[in-house]
Amino acid sequence: MTAAIEARDAALSFGETPALRGANLSVATGEIVAVMGPSGSGKSTLLHCLAGILVPDSGEIRFAGRRIDTLGERERSLLRRDTFGFVFQFGQLVPELTAAENVALPLLLGGVKRAAALAQARPWFDRLGLTGLEGRRSGELSGGQAQRVALARGLVARPQVLFADEPTGALDTLTGEQVMDLLVTAAREQGTTVVLVTHEARVAAYADRQVVVRDGRVNALVAA
Repeated sequence: MTAAIEARDAALSFGETPALRGANLSVATGEIVAVMGPSGSGKSTLLHCLAGILVPDSGEIRFAGRRIDTLGERERSLLRRDTFGFVFQFGQLVPELTAAENVALPLLLGGVKRAAALAQARPWFDRLGLTGLEGRRSGELSGGQAQRVALARGLVARPQVLFADEPTGALDTLTGEQVMDLLVTAAREQGTTVVLVTHEARVAAYADRQVVVRDGRVNALVAA
């Protein structure tokens, strides 16, 4: 299968502290991969390098065969805006915006007119069991509701790759399972490649494949 996103011998240090030590990972188009490992192992750093948020000190990051670690910040920002989607542990919704506006945000940033962006955002509320919450702000949503809004925001622009960093870390077990069910179903329907960072085995079990990061290296592969 064609690799959607890959790291080749990626190394990165923060000061004198190495975070990645020659990490290698290739994720196929449409594949859902869970990146596991203990705290401080480098799994989130690897995700941030794959997403173009961080640039490794050495090695390569490739998306669809093209190196992105050599791109400038503006080009990588456009890639994150137009091609990648993101879901983080605490949702990171914009508190001043309504739930519908938060979902529509990637489309608005990409130049879609407000009315059209909101029209694309609204169907996600029925799809994710959020009907009637379109006008609420983040402070008026439960943790599970806010995380589902964040999931819709990550997928509304039909990204080629979705990066999910501990997307259930702030949720109880049942709500976390509901969010993962929705994430996997939506990603499969859209053909979205997913790189999922988690320390929870029950969350990783939703993936097609699990990789384990230890001491900055991807040194174990586990079939999901």
